[in-house]
Amino acid sequence: MAVDEGEKAAVFHFDRIYLKDASFESPRCPQVFSEPDYNPKVDIQLRISHQVLDQERGVFEVVLKVTVTATTSGQTAFLIEVQQAGMFTITGLNPQQRERALEAACPNALFPFVREHVNHLVTHGGFPSLLLQPVNFDTMYEQKKASGDNGSASEGVAH
Repeated sequence: MAVDEGEKAAVFHFDRIYLKDASFESPRCPQVFSEPDYNPKVDIQLRISHQVLDQERGVFEVVLKVTVTATTSGQTAFLIEVQQAGMFTITGLNPQQRERALEAACPNALFPFVREHVNHLVTHGGFPSLLLQPVNFDTMYEQKKASGDNGSASEGVAH
């Protein structure tokens, strides 16, 4: 396929990754560690947000926020919130393509980092390792579009 002389090539560049916010709470420590059949119900919520940092250069910030709540006997064992962020340069795309990049491609790039932070916080809190399952952000984006939701994508996952 030939590219028009006046048309710029598409650019998707991962400029920077950073941890924007992280918190860990375990309100029932140390009692939670003495439960004989510790088998928590884990609820995972994902939220994607983005903003333009430099319109002229096509620089965006994308934040993937993950909230993990583990409960046993109806009480919170631990609560984790992590906001993993990145700066991306995205140019040469039409508005629909850019939206898909911000809502699916960027969170896909951020997810391995947020997964690592969550597992680190859980294990350093004294709990067994928790590896977040892979997430299909493309499907989340398609579901958001199909539902007519104009807000940020979100998904609830219970384990």
